[in-house]
Amino acid sequence: MLNGKKIVVVLPAYNAALTLERTYKEIPFDIVDDVVLVDDNSRDDTLEVGRALGIKHLIKHEVNKGYGGNQKSCYKKALEIGADIVIMLHPDYQYTPKLLLAMSSIIANDVYPVVLASRILGNGALKGGMPMYKYIFNRFLTLFENILLGEKLSEYHTGYRAFSADVIRSIDFTHNSDDFVFDNEMLSQIFMNGYGIAEITCPTKYFEEASSINFSRSMKYGRGVLRVSLTHRLHKWGMIKSKLYKRSA
Repeated sequence: MLNGKKIVVVLPAYNAALTLERTYKEIPFDIVDDVVLVDDNSRDDTLEVGRALGIKHLIKHEVNKGYGGNQKSCYKKALEIGADIVIMLHPDYQYTPKLLLAMSSIIANDVYPVVLASRILGNGALKGGMPMYKYIFNRFLTLFENILLGEKLSEYHTGYRAFSADVIRSIDFTHNSDDFVFDNEMLSQIFMNGYGIAEITCPTKYFEEASSINFSRSMKYGRGVLRVSLTHRLHKWGMIKSKLYKRSA
């Protein structure tokens, strides 16, 4: 805990058997209270590795629900077990768990309710091996989103995110996509509800075992990001009413 706030790390996993242990063993359990692992019907031994590590909260999807569908299960379980701060960490070891303390502290001390670990700040993406086409794609989409959302994030596409539980409760993420664009829909909802988002510099690692979507999936994701950004702007202007921005009861 930090300042009496329960910290829960959620691990949305798919075929993460080779990297889960390395990720888990770097989690700072002097502050982290619980870990939730959601296995999205992996084809490997992800769930068995999780059991061997002693992870108490294990969820197995009997069918693959997608990256967004996995996160929905993660956040629902984290809230169910009483989290005050929820941090999504990919178990593919692409992001370092050593930033968990810094990210938690910002929320626990009521500085910001949401924190993103940015690969773009400090040039961490290219140094860590991000393919150039993905870097350019990232920069273009981020510029487009900042213009339409009226914000100034360095990137919207990191998978390393920390949230106050109150923020998660305030948005209805059940309507969000089950695919990768879930991440952008959630940030759009957070901004629409008036919350501020902090960023910290994050190194990243690209290697064979780390999760990464291919070019065709990247293009599909990009189209989804453009759609979310346009929906956000039109909803804010009152030209449409999107169920994406319905506040949770």
